[in-house]
Amino acid sequence: MTKIFMIHGAFGHPEENWFPWLKSKLEQLNCEVFIPKFPTPENQSLEKWNDIFENYENQLDENSIVIGHSTGAVFLLSVLEKLNKQIKACYLVYCFTRMPDNLEINKTFTDKTFNWNAIRRNSNYIKIYHSNNNPHIDLKYPKKIASHLDCSLEIIKNAGHFNEKVGYIKFEKLLEDIKPIL
Repeated sequence: MTKIFMIHGAFGHPEENWFPWLKSKLEQLNCEVFIPKFPTPENQSLEKWNDIFENYENQLDENSIVIGHSTGAVFLLSVLEKLNKQIKACYLVYCFTRMPDNLEINKTFTDKTFNWNAIRRNSNYIKIYHSNNNPHIDLKYPKKIASHLDCSLEIIKNAGHFNEKVGYIKFEKLLEDIKPIL
């Protein structure tokens, strides 16, 4: 059975945006889906998120898929670079390694040099999604990440921050992209 781990972003939680919809759809495809709750905004740090994810990390294997949104996507970069085993696929939604305003809440996640070779080595497949009208991150940042990871970057029109605020309670394209990997 494929195990899928979905990681929310800063100020987020497991029941927001398209997470419940995607979890339901993936469970219908006989996947086991985990959406851990991470501390945010209070007590948010890379170290505290790592402490929580350690409870799940031993379940990652060659059949696992990880999906991260916003800070959750950046967190997955850190997870993958230290993993020491390969997973099936990684989907990064609204991924960044720097923000123009570099919000204080994200500094422990972004104030580092990423080991792109290790990240690429530890995931058999990586795909990044970004929007043409993203309110916070210029397209040059996910383009640079995609270049470092030698992976595809899909620009989705009018998706904003891929959240409920812009009506993103379903993510059909992501589900469509995951199905062939299963």
